[in-house]
Amino acid sequence: MITFIKKYIAYLNDNPQRYWFKRKLYGWGWAPARWEGWAVTALYVALLVLFALSIDDSSPPNEVFATFVLPAFFLTGLFIRVAYKTGESPRWQWGLPKEDDEKKK
Repeated sequence: MITFIKKYIAYLNDNPQRYWFKRKLYGWGWAPARWEGWAVTALYVALLVLFALSIDDSSPPNEVFATFVLPAFFLTGLFIRVAYKTGESPRWQWGLPKEDDEKKK
């Protein structure tokens, strides 16, 4: 397990293009790789929590939609756009990239 963590950290640190987000090791998507990516991710989570705290059990459905669902949808779209613009191009990946895959880039 420790060896895998060291390899994962080395994968994230191997970032000469200075991407904010690198491809996830398993599946499709991104993981924060630099402080800017972590800051955007923390801001996204903090805003979602803030919007979630604005609703309670007595909130009518239209208020829940306007104060949580709609902003969460917008924030998620914005977050994906930022990750796409500042990260590696997304593709399906399962595990650490092989040496041959790295040379093809």
